Amino acid sequence: MTQVVTTIQEMQQRTTQHRLEGKTIGFVPTMGALHEGHLTMMQQSIHENDITVISVFVNPLQFGPHEDFDAYPRQIEQDVAAVEAIGVDYVFYPTIEEMYPDELGITLKVGRLAEVLEGAKRPGHFEGVVTVVNKLFNIVQPHHAYFGKKDAQQLAIVEKMVQDFNHPVQIHGVDIVREADGLAKSSRNVYLTPKEREEAVHLHQSLLRAHQLYMQGERESQVIVDAITNYLKTHTSGRIEEVAVYSYPELEEQHYIEGRIFISLAVKFSKARLIDNIIIDPNDR
Repeated sequence: MTQVVTTIQEMQQRTTQHRLEGKTIGFVPTMGALHEGHLTMMQQSIHENDITVISVFVNPLQFGPHEDFDAYPRQIEQDVAAVEAIGVDYVFYPTIEEMYPDELGITLKVGRLAEVLEGAKRPGHFEGVVTVVNKLFNIVQPHHAYFGKKDAQQLAIVEKMVQDFNHPVQIHGVDIVREADGLAKSSRNVYLTPKEREEAVHLHQSLLRAHQLYMQGERESQVIVDAITNYLKTHTSGRIEEVAVYSYPELEEQHYIEGRIFISLAVKFSKARLIDNIIIDPNDR
């Protein structure tokens, strides 16, 4: 039976005891409103570890002043029922006051990796992410942690943070889980109107077209960006906020493509900003 833990002290005590027993701990941090993408990461953790802990915490530090912190979906009862059904051991569900009892006196600064893509659009966002992930790693003390590749920039930043701060945690990037029509699963999909939901499938379709161009030998980033942009303009009513080609995980903008790349896009619909990406590795042919 899944146990819900709400205090840092109890969570640390539980995981410390499990580590003393020689058990491996897998961890999936979330902000709740769980969908199949989250559950896929949890199932991988359950398969690979003795104990699986997830967190449900809508982290205020990673929301900007005009973002959807108050509107972000919260459904803890449904979330607990969903993870209990697949065998998660613990849900760490702290309050904001539990996580941030005082104003932070020490903050983390993310460098160049946060100056592009989502980081450029959302100043301070990734500082909020690495702050809460650092805290959660210290609380849960996992051996393994699982992050979705849908937020590939976040994954690259967390991997760099673990490297730079010597966290004894192995990070696993989990492939994007999609709806039957290709739309990446996201808690924000519920904000789409029926018409927007029909259009949203074209985000993934545009990336597949980009991959096709790459496989046909195209290496000029601008050609690929233009192809994606024109496709999205034709097939969606959303505002295109980002189409970019970067090296991965270094996140250096690519004008001429060499090595492993990350093609990222962001489209703003009326009430939902959706992101999607594809990582192309020349060794995967």
